[in-house]
Amino acid sequence: MLYRVNGYPEENEIVLCQVTKIYPNSVFVKLLEYDEMGMIHISEVSPGRIRNLRDFVSEGRQIVCKVLKLDKEKGHIDLSLRRVNSMQRREKIDEIKSELKAEALIKNLAKKLQKPFEELYKEVSSKVLKEYTYVHEFFKDLVEEEVDPEKYLSKKLALEVKEAVLEKFKPKSVTIQCEIKMHTYAPDGINKIKKTLLAIEKVSPTLTLNYLGAGRFKMIIVDKDYKPAEETLSKAQAVLEKFKDKLSEVSFEREKNE
Repeated sequence: MLYRVNGYPEENEIVLCQVTKIYPNSVFVKLLEYDEMGMIHISEVSPGRIRNLRDFVSEGRQIVCKVLKLDKEKGHIDLSLRRVNSMQRREKIDEIKSELKAEALIKNLAKKLQKPFEELYKEVSSKVLKEYTYVHEFFKDLVEEEVDPEKYLSKKLALEVKEAVLEKFKPKSVTIQCEIKMHTYAPDGINKIKKTLLAIEKVSPTLTLNYLGAGRFKMIIVDKDYKPAEETLSKAQAVLEKFKDKLSEVSFEREKNE
């Protein structure tokens, strides 16, 4: 991993480490994101009595730790393994996986542009990491069209990076699925159903309707966030309410596993 942070971590920060040395009462690790060394006292490895530290850690193993104490003057970083909960560990690992995915994208782009990987990574990350914690966060904003890549990269490189990112990373989306049942005894019932369905389809381009048979239809709404998706759903329901009268009925069921 090329990703590095200048300086020292902050107290209580969750960091990725690699075990380098194991002593009877302590474990020494390298903070992979900072290129700094840290120490875990035996009491901070695991709750309870520990007879052999090697039952809990091994040299070369990557572990997620919490920064307990920092002495910049002496260059001492005290860490804890046992004070990291499962959610913190999972979030940190997910962050690192996403960053490795971003680096793999830059590596493939370097091959395409016939540039050294490290050189291109530095060119992409130098300005990006002044405002973002990770490069993958910048890529995420590119996908969501929330940032202009030319703010950080040359025009030519910005185009190449954006194209590569859009091919690899897909924008997050929210899906709402519902089943609609329509029944009418009106003389012009078929036309009434058709007009209602057309009105629903015009509510939003994020909405589609599929015919299931026997007056049943599946409505699918796919949007980038729940708020606009729910707004589209409300508008569609309002159209359906207008379908109801003494001769016409409609039922609406939303699927639970969206």
